[in-house]
Amino acid sequence: MKCQRNGWCVLYMGWCQGSNDSSPSTKPVMFLKFSLRSVFYAGGGGGNDIQWCFSQVKGAVDDDVAEADIISTVEFNHSGELLATGDKGGRVVIFQQEQENKTQSHSRGEYNVYSTFQSHEPEFDYLKSLEIEEKINKIRWLPQKNAAQFLLSTNDKTIKLWKISERDKRPEGYNLKEEDGRYRDPTTVTTLRVPVFRPMDLMVEASPRRIFANAHTYHINSISINSDYETYLSADDLRINLWHLEITDRSFNIVDIKPANMEELTEVITAAEFHPNSCNTFVYSSSKGTIRLCDMRASALCDRHSKLFEEPEDPSNRSFFSEIISSISDVKFSHSGRYMMTRDYLSVKIWDLNMENRPVETYQVHEYLRSKLCSLYENDCIFDKFECCWNGSDSVVMTGSYNNFFRMFDRNTKRDITLEASRENNKPRTILKPRKVCASGKRKKDEISVDSLDFNKKILHTAWHPKENIIAVATTNNLYIFQDKVN
Repeated sequence: MKCQRNGWCVLYMGWCQGSNDSSPSTKPVMFLKFSLRSVFYAGGGGGNDIQWCFSQVKGAVDDDVAEADIISTVEFNHSGELLATGDKGGRVVIFQQEQENKTQSHSRGEYNVYSTFQSHEPEFDYLKSLEIEEKINKIRWLPQKNAAQFLLSTNDKTIKLWKISERDKRPEGYNLKEEDGRYRDPTTVTTLRVPVFRPMDLMVEASPRRIFANAHTYHINSISINSDYETYLSADDLRINLWHLEITDRSFNIVDIKPANMEELTEVITAAEFHPNSCNTFVYSSSKGTIRLCDMRASALCDRHSKLFEEPEDPSNRSFFSEIISSISDVKFSHSGRYMMTRDYLSVKIWDLNMENRPVETYQVHEYLRSKLCSLYENDCIFDKFECCWNGSDSVVMTGSYNNFFRMFDRNTKRDITLEASRENNKPRTILKPRKVCASGKRKKDEISVDSLDFNKKILHTAWHPKENIIAVATTNNLYIFQDKVN
């Protein structure tokens, strides 16, 4: 496939979660940086092999990983300078991209730890006798308006607005207190001084500015900031609420699919997102494989959708598992707002907002697993929730798979590639090779048999740098960075 001539990509692979999102399996996190030109360039005559190179690794490389260290979400900020990860222990770790080293051509601006803070703590609902996990489900950045950065983080029940700010000066020369902080007796002050600021080592502070709680009965699965940057939505299994960033004690319920009799419940909300340009439009996906587009101008409660996106089921593929694998685990608008992408268990689909009856593009992620659905059901892997993401120009999409594989699809050339995030390729500038899975027949030398795939190793969480071709993918407590080979 062909992309921007000087395009760069990165992948980050972290630990993945189990079927119920409460028992993630502990597989390593990887962060890969590479060039799209390398990935999709297919010139004639040989010598044009795909070349991805290892650059960095973050985190301890231990086989015995604590469950609290498993990464559960990954998100770039709007400039791509910062990359935030949330884990099952309720912590948020922010990485900052360093300035490129002009003296070293192979130095591409590495991501290093910028700030770490505890976002959520474990809680207990005494009325329902229910433990509330501290695991971070989603992180969303707000656009930067001043020197500070702001982000929203959420666990199952509570959303918090965090301010991340820098301090490199401290005041000195107080009149009413000593340098060690002790207060003076005002009667002993005979002269007045003008306090001054002195330079100090850079300190990054994270402080909670708003806490949005007590609005969700069920587990929050999505948060999305509106294009007006004043409101945002939060979605759980049955309801979607609209919040104002300045108001914490009330929200507006805009979608409610809870039936009067819970025995009549046939589907749940799996993901929701605001349109990137139209502040009145949002979509939400369901476990039945449908996507509903709603317009908040139509009514206060969006119980009637404006559009329903649904693909008719192929009768030849109908099976006991059809409803499970058709459940949508992620939905993302393109940056242009013209398309949206959905991820179900076996495929990625691209929908044109002007055409509801079928997707305009369908990419098979791991079709070779269709014959393995029975065993995947028995080990609960069939309930894994894979995410997907767009590149900055909406020309390439990426999503994860099993065996620490991740897939990229070029929308222009219709070519795709499978790469593997592995600790074995952690030497500087080690070239990664594309991988192939043999579904049946005689296996070639460089192929891997579908029967030998490790379903405990999976890439669920993905993110793509908004301006550069840098991709983040989650697989455990490690963060790997890869880049293409510098010629």
